[in-house]
Amino acid sequence: MDEPNGGAPREDAEERSAALDAAFLGADAPELAADADPVDADQADADAAVADTAAADTDEGDAGDAVAAEDQGGAAHAGESPRPARRITSKDIEVLLLGGERTLKRREVAAAAGVSLYSARKLWRALGMPNFTDDDLAFTQAELEPLKVMPRLVREGKLTEEAAISVARAIGQMTDRMVVWQVEALVEDMISSQGMTDSEARVALLERLPDLIGPLEEMLVYSWHRQLAAGVQRLVVRAQAGLDSSEEGRDGTEDDAPLPLARAVGFADLVSYTSLSRRMNERTLAQLVQRFENRCSEIIAVGGGRLVKTIGDEVLYIAETPAAGAQIALALSKEFAEDEILPQCRVAMVWGRVLSRLGDIYGPTVNLAARLTAIAEPGQVLVDDVTAKALAGDERFVLEHREPEMVRGFGEIHPVALSHGTGPGIVLD
Repeated sequence: MDEPNGGAPREDAEERSAALDAAFLGADAPELAADADPVDADQADADAAVADTAAADTDEGDAGDAVAAEDQGGAAHAGESPRPARRITSKDIEVLLLGGERTLKRREVAAAAGVSLYSARKLWRALGMPNFTDDDLAFTQAELEPLKVMPRLVREGKLTEEAAISVARAIGQMTDRMVVWQVEALVEDMISSQGMTDSEARVALLERLPDLIGPLEEMLVYSWHRQLAAGVQRLVVRAQAGLDSSEEGRDGTEDDAPLPLARAVGFADLVSYTSLSRRMNERTLAQLVQRFENRCSEIIAVGGGRLVKTIGDEVLYIAETPAAGAQIALALSKEFAEDEILPQCRVAMVWGRVLSRLGDIYGPTVNLAARLTAIAEPGQVLVDDVTAKALAGDERFVLEHREPEMVRGFGEIHPVALSHGTGPGIVLD
């Protein structure tokens, strides 16, 4: 398999750092000559001679220093390190990230990848790119090889076209959300730690990004490897064991019986979030949401679960066993009951079967967990009677049956209040 772009992040970071020096600090970089506009050789030699003379002949005084300053990007004295001649712009960042100027049209890229324009456009749209016309200079030379990867996998029979588009869409959507998250986190950090306004922080971010691109890319590739390793265990190796354990207390007629994965599905919903958000300014609301998400993600990860998504004031998580799901539910309820800033939350958890697609989960189990969350009291954790049977006999949990309730889409259900029994529960460092 070909090495994906970014497969050697440390080397790429060094190359990009060198490119950045050349582009913004006037460093000598022969490898960039091919991408630069042609210059007159005689003029280049003359400039070099002026710089050498200014550096060597100190008797020239201010006049020599002035020539050196002009030829070395504004250095005040001969021999000083060159200084940036201008601020870094978004165009500079694009050139750095895309490997050069956009010089290729869409038909040229499709032909180089060996696919029709129709197939190429499907791939580009899956990656989240906008529509380009035949006249747009939309791609760089450096993008050719990465854009050949998916068509090559289809031609080699390793992926169907449908699978390739789905995988590309996953990459496009997840990286889009990740980039927005990271940019806003960096902006918020500069606002809070350096006293900048929002607009000042966004401009300042352009100056910071070149030093962050390499390290963030390295961390991204590392994290993907770790997540894929964990996903293989969770979604492939242990999938059948989960199905076998979910058979207990079921007769095969349940709505979720045909679904392929057994999971504990949980929701946590902040109480009175809507009314609170109306009384908060933008920054305070952002801090509240961030605090909520941070607490939830930490508890879910320590408990061995996975955070599926956040929806404003609500999180959806899954775990591989009913006990793990219950421990997470109790820890979330306890955390927000004791938090001095955040309100309490309603929590519900259901053990059942789900369909996992597009990074999300679907099925009656998910819907039932959402319905139980809506009828839970602030600070309370609810499970259904099937989940209660799976937890019965485990001393870590106390189960208290409540009166049956009519729930939309499910009819009469039998909610059970879950509380902490023996043992420490989830312990955060």
